[in-house]
This record gives sequence, C-alpha cells and structure tokens, in this order.
Amino acid sequence: MNSVLITGATGFIGRYIANLFTEAGWTVVGIGTQPVHNVPNLSQYISLILPNNQLEEIIKSVKPTVCIHCAGKAAVNLSVLEPNADFNASVDVTFQLLNSLRLHAPECKFVYLSSAAVYGNPEILPVSETQSLNPISPYGFHKLICEQLCHEFHKVYGLQTAIARIFSGYGSGLKRQVVWDICYKALTLPELKLHGTGLESRDFIHGQDIAKAIYLISNNNSLQSNIFNLASGNETTIRELSELILWHLNSSIKIEFDGVIPIGNPLNWRADISLINSIGFVPNVSLDDGISSYTQWCLSEVKR
Repeated sequence: MNSVLITGATGFIGRYIANLFTEAGWTVVGIGTQPVHNVPNLSQYISLILPNNQLEEIIKSVKPTVCIHCAGKAAVNLSVLEPNADFNASVDVTFQLLNSLRLHAPECKFVYLSSAAVYGNPEILPVSETQSLNPISPYGFHKLICEQLCHEFHKVYGLQTAIARIFSGYGSGLKRQVVWDICYKALTLPELKLHGTGLESRDFIHGQDIAKAIYLISNNNSLQSNIFNLASGNETTIRELSELILWHLNSSIKIEFDGVIPIGNPLNWRADISLINSIGFVPNVSLDDGISSYTQWCLSEVKR
C-alpha cells in the first residue's frame, strides 16, 4: 500500500491534503504541532516540533512512498518582524527533511509546498514558472532557498523532488491572511478598514483544489525537480474580494482602504497554470462557491 508522510498535517493545507490521500486509500502519517487528541483522521499522528532528531527514526519506520512538506510559517508580516524564526522554521526544517530522506528513504518522492512569494512583483502577468524570481520579503527569500535545496538534493543525490508554488490559498480552517481578515472584520467591526488601495490583486485557490493538485503531482511517475504554479488562473482585486465577501455575509458596511501597502506584500498576481493543467489539473471550486462556504464557516467560528 502507498504511504504518505505529511509535515504540518494539522495545518490548514495539510488537513486538506491528508483528507484527500486518506479518501484515496493511502496510509497517511502526519507530523504536526497539535496535541495528539486534536488531530484529523490519520493512519498515524506524531506530535513534534521540527527540526527534531526524532525525524530520522520516523522516516526509517514509516518508509514513505511520498513525503509532502507543508510545515512552516506562512505569514509575510511576521517574517519581516522575525526573520530568524521564519528561517529556522523554513530552511532548517527543509534541509533536515531532505537529508533524512536521502539517508533512509532515497526512493521517496518529495513534494515541497513553496509560494508565489518567490516571484515578488512579477514583471508580466500571468506569471509563469520560468519568469525571474525576485522575492520582496524574508518569507519569499526563505521559500526560494528551500526550492534550491530541492534542486540540490535532486541533482546531487537523485531524490525525486517537486515544487508547488501556491498563490493565495484559502478555505475553511484558515484563520489568517486576507480572506479571514476581511471576514473577521466584517463580522466584528462597524466599518471594514483594509490596507492598500483595493486595486492590489491575488489569484485565489481553494484548499480542496490545492490538495487535488498535490495528489496529481505525487502520482507522477518521475519527479525531476519539477516546478508547478498552483492557482486558479484568475486575478481578483482586493476590493472585488471584499465586495464578494460582504455580499455573502449580507453586510452593507462601508469599505475603506488606507493606501498603505505593508512591507513585503506584492501588488498584483495572476498565475499561468498551463503546466499543472498538463498533468490533469482543473480547478473545481469557483471563488464564489469557495467564499460562500468560507463565510458560513467564519460565521460559526466568530459566534463561538
């Protein structure tokens, strides 16, 4: 039976991925920071803060067919404030994981969840995987270093690796970033005050679609340090997103933008997804449907 080891299995994206692989009949082993009694439906769960010396023994025991690396911090603003913490949680952990696989599971496929943050402010939209990389935040720089580690371990040691550059992921379970920020403020404040001009744009992809894409990548016969954009291919301004969220919340509060763009935040994103399309990926969740379900989940969370 195929087995998958998922780091960050209790995180937002990790849960979606774990659920899909479980439904597909895989043996799913998760590593996460949540207590043992508060985990998704996994074959096995290990509560562990990475990097950790126990990782090598875990890999020797599990002997995974695929390892999906979801663990790490995912906040641009915090990476600016605490670059050392972001580096340790990103670069140090990724190196230890790749090196442990090299030593104890060299046939295992390794899928790294990177970010569109490696592009910074793209010169051309839609941005393709071959465009120049110019991160503008510590988070983006550290993701790029981890991508280089994936290339290193493939070229030098022959590990099968793949890189998934996720654009703006969202979905039930996410309590950070712009979609949560708008929903939470709209439900708790008399006015919706946001950073920027409202013309900044993102390419949103639902967690279910991220998991679907990761599953397709994992089932590729041979991974040779491949890079894939994971997105919907659609550009949505933050003002459009705000109006959509307010519509689903049946809210008529005023939207205000302060004109200030925080350090490290890119201006506009839209992805070229032709490469991930070429291996069978088609997004299933429209932004309207995704926001509809997300706002209902957010309502239940805020009312707790």
